[in-house]
Amino acid sequence: MAQYSYIPSGVCSRMINIELDDDGVIEKVQFIGGCNGNTSGISQLVKGMQAQDVIERLKDVECGSKGTSCPAQLAIALEEALEEI
Repeated sequence: MAQYSYIPSGVCSRMINIELDDDGVIEKVQFIGGCNGNTSGISQLVKGMQAQDVIERLKDVECGSKGTSCPAQLAIALEEALEEI
C-alpha cells in the first residue's frame, strides 16, 4: 500500500492524503480543510475505485470561477500518486 500527500492549489482544502493499494485502487482519501460535507462525500464515493477512473471523472470539475476544484485537485494528486507506485 502506498501513502501520498498532496498540497492543492487554488482551493480551500490545504492537503489531500491518499492511500492506494498496489493495483491503483483507492483505499482512503482525506481532505484537510475545505467544505467538510463535500470533501467527506467525495472521499467516501471514491473509496474502492480505480484511481484512473476517478482521475477521468474529476479532472475537469470546476468550483465557481477558480478554474479548479477540490475534486480536480484530487485528480491531480492521484495522477502524481500513481507515478510513485
